[in-house]
Amino acid sequence: MGLQNTKPSRVKQANILMLGLDFAGKSTLLYKFRYKDVFLTIPTIGFNVDMIETGRGFTLTFWDVGGQEKMRQLWSNFLEDADGLLYVVDSSDKRRLEESRREFELILKNESLKNVPVVVLANKQDLPGALNAEEITRRFKMKKYCSDRNWYVQPCCATTGEGLAEALQRVTMFAKQYSRSKETFTILKEI
Repeated sequence: MGLQNTKPSRVKQANILMLGLDFAGKSTLLYKFRYKDVFLTIPTIGFNVDMIETGRGFTLTFWDVGGQEKMRQLWSNFLEDADGLLYVVDSSDKRRLEESRREFELILKNESLKNVPVVVLANKQDLPGALNAEEITRRFKMKKYCSDRNWYVQPCCATTGEGLAEALQRVTMFAKQYSRSKETFTILKEI
């Protein structure tokens, strides 16, 4: 069989797809991950790409795709090489929660995202009436939709940076595990 000598190369980078409705806070979060500052962002038409090194020689490439309705039709074009999904929710916007959940459900049903790990960022925790992580977990039916993958709901606040270090850690861990499992599968297929 000769499986011993096919030592998987150490995974060096992973692609993280950042999705969520417009105004959920995706671009602000991305700036905050990167610069620890708060930027005034404008709605993203198209997408932002940013690479962030999250550990010894490991880089995450974030694809932050605009969330306006006309942009959402393009989301599926980005799913192909994702090693992780970071889905951002405005926890304080109860009016659009259902819309956000529907979009989330649609993405997870996509064949390209099968088994891809998911971290949901319950953003804007600083705002009055924001739903906590448990509540978002329940309303987004995480246990049902994500039974086939690693998932986590992280409460955070893009403007203060609260919860972001944990989110980054979680995404990195999930993406590494996922990339490794993909690699092992490829090796087995080649034998």
